[in-house]
Amino acid sequence: MSVPQAREAASSLQLCRIMRPDDANIVGNVHGGIILKMIEEAGCIVGTRHCNTQNGDRCLAALVRVEKTEFLSPVFIGEVAHVTAEITYTSKHSLEVQVKVMAENILTGAKKLANKAALWYVPFSLQTVDKIMEVPPIKYASEDQEEEGRKRYEAQKMERLETKARTEEVLPPPPNTEDPPKEQHTVGFSQSSLIHLVGPSDCTLHNYVHGGVTMKLMDEVAGIVAARHCNTNIVTASVDAINFHRKIKKGCVVTVTGRLTFVSNKSMEIEVVVDACSLVEAEKEKYRAVSAFFTFISLDKLNKPLPVPPLKIEEEEELRRFEEGKARYLQNKAKRLADKERQQ
Repeated sequence: MSVPQAREAASSLQLCRIMRPDDANIVGNVHGGIILKMIEEAGCIVGTRHCNTQNGDRCLAALVRVEKTEFLSPVFIGEVAHVTAEITYTSKHSLEVQVKVMAENILTGAKKLANKAALWYVPFSLQTVDKIMEVPPIKYASEDQEEEGRKRYEAQKMERLETKARTEEVLPPPPNTEDPPKEQHTVGFSQSSLIHLVGPSDCTLHNYVHGGVTMKLMDEVAGIVAARHCNTNIVTASVDAINFHRKIKKGCVVTVTGRLTFVSNKSMEIEVVVDACSLVEAEKEKYRAVSAFFTFISLDKLNKPLPVPPLKIEEEEELRRFEEGKARYLQNKAKRLADKERQQ
């Protein structure tokens, strides 16, 4: 049962912005990372507003997880992205925000659903950074709606615990320019890393990195990996759950690394991890902060899917990851087909 004094204020939000040339690749497709960053900004605002409708310490909603996100339709330069965020479930210390992105062609008035996502936030006190605040409850339309939210909460909690077991896996360094060149279409050939110094503009009021900034960097690296593998125009098709394992503070150096794990006929799965270490505190060791799997597709000049070159497996560990990626691919494919049948 929902709590009678639950507050309805500040539970939804809409943002909109026109897509500019610097938001897109060279053929005009808006980067998935730009959309992810906008989604997180909307989620952070609505979550923070809601958590500050109660008396006591002021707080800031911090992103801890993004559920699997499908990029349903590409967004292009000149279109307006309308981002709508709504709080759909609250537990004692966390809240779920569901976000929808509509792309509008302002010349024709045509609109299309570009993206849907579900994000989980935890509010932290501004006075005591590590203090987790209680979340004001929301009102539910029915007991069934509340029960469905509780099921989603329990499921993501379990998945985060399962993912944590593999977060410390060490990735091999990317190829050195002085090393012999890797064979094309191998994991080592396309593996890429990006190094970024976290500055004030990347951070929240707590001086920790915005989740959207991190996701944008992850999408950029995944895009480089995909482009190196197939040497064509590529776009983000989906992102499996993004888990934020530990915070990244201002002054940290983050290393974002991506590598291919699985390739089907028309898609590429890329594992992306974010490692961080403090630049100013020498005793701090590097740690795994974020992890996710991105799926990219290759497109021709008419934005039609192209076949993807097969991945050449060289090591037993690569074969293991390939089989795990294949299992995820088949599971997601079956789920999409089931959803399509239900809609019909």
